[in-house]
Amino acid sequence: MSTVTTKDGVEIFYKDWGPKTAQPIMFHHGWPLCSDDWDAQMLFFLEKGYRVVAHDRRGHGRSTQVGDGHDMDHYAADAAAVVEHLDLRNTVHVGHSTGGGEATHYVARHGQPQGRVAKLVIIGAVPPIMVKTEANPGGLPIEVFDGLRKQLADNRAQFYHDLPAGPFYSFNRPGAKVLEPVINNWWRQGMIGGAKAHYDGIKAFSETDFTEDLKIITVPTFVMHGDDDQIVPIADSALLSAKLLQNATLKVYEKFPHGMCTTHADIINPDILAFIKG
Repeated sequence: MSTVTTKDGVEIFYKDWGPKTAQPIMFHHGWPLCSDDWDAQMLFFLEKGYRVVAHDRRGHGRSTQVGDGHDMDHYAADAAAVVEHLDLRNTVHVGHSTGGGEATHYVARHGQPQGRVAKLVIIGAVPPIMVKTEANPGGLPIEVFDGLRKQLADNRAQFYHDLPAGPFYSFNRPGAKVLEPVINNWWRQGMIGGAKAHYDGIKAFSETDFTEDLKIITVPTFVMHGDDDQIVPIADSALLSAKLLQNATLKVYEKFPHGMCTTHADIINPDILAFIKG
């Protein structure tokens, strides 16, 4: 397996496919998944001639199941370790959900200052901040995230079936075509990760405030979000992020779910390609 060791001794697993001379696209996965969640995108862009890179976040997938460092500062630094190890330049960073937060934090704190980033794509992403606060009255109450933590602690295996079987892909909507293999693949990715990392990760994705990151990002950014996203409601995420970014393109997808990279890859992939080429 290909890994890079971070400054605090964590082995981060990564995939690196395609010509080393081609423009890189680096993918940042959602919670509690791993780089396998990008299969449909990585194969698509590989076929288009790009170099595609994806890593497993610390404690997730095949990366080390450490007990600490499960916060956005470490996530961004770990992504930077992969980028610097591979010496990626002129890179397009694509992040989904929690990975959208990670990619945003990476670009603002590491990639853009180092001149390594060409563009940013955030899909169903958690910025600016998910939890309800005085400054973010439209956010979700902390009790929502406490509930996620309780379900994880009580029966992680059941929780990781119910989430994709229901709101993640909007399979709970009337008339939805439920894709059991997709649910099973989500469950598989979740269960190979560490419970501690996933438990702590809920705080990281829900309580991190990305407002200042968004304000200082100058690279072209594509904000993609489904208006039926039941995990990261669009009104308090994409619509606000697009206003904070200096160079944003917002596209709202009617009736698309949170997991639209999987359910609607045939639409999402060409749109990302058009943005990269534009």
